[in-house]
Amino acid sequence: MSDKQLKKEVMKKLSKPVQGSLLISEPFLVDSYFKRAVVLLSEHDDKGTLGFILNKPTDVTLNEAVDDFPEFRVPLYFGGPVETDTLFYIHTVGHLLEGSKEILNGIFWGGDYEQLKFLIDTKQIRPNQIRFYAGYSGWEPKQLDHELKEKSWLVFKGSKQFTFADDPRSLWSQVLRSMGNEYAILANFPEDPNLN
Repeated sequence: MSDKQLKKEVMKKLSKPVQGSLLISEPFLVDSYFKRAVVLLSEHDDKGTLGFILNKPTDVTLNEAVDDFPEFRVPLYFGGPVETDTLFYIHTVGHLLEGSKEILNGIFWGGDYEQLKFLIDTKQIRPNQIRFYAGYSGWEPKQLDHELKEKSWLVFKGSKQFTFADDPRSLWSQVLRSMGNEYAILANFPEDPNLN
């Protein structure tokens, strides 16, 4: 089977995105921001779509990037190309953090920033309960629908396991393997097939 036939066969099974779904970039997507990206959709409605790339930790720590923040040894993730000078956070402590919005069962984003700093300073939030993102990924109304028709993305159900993966750099392959045999083959697809 040729690469083109393989792409056509594997990409034909797409489901509709909803809040809490994952977008998995198809292996042929070369966009520098979204190459091999896994995006958690935090909002998806007729006003547009907003999400965060889960598998692009940077080499910068939160405390290096943000002044006046309690000591908290965690990496800063690249959430997407929109508003990269703004800090966002996804967490499991919505019961502690006022103003949090539940994305899916037990996973929240946002919330009162000053309260967040207090909870971290008083050690009520642990590093495995929260991830910080510079920027977000956004789509205008119908833009994501168009990209799905172009087969740029696969859609899969989100989960705490994927959102807070121990090894985020291998998340793209992990999610594809969990989607079943027909997608697992893509997990091993080389980033540049011309080098094979």
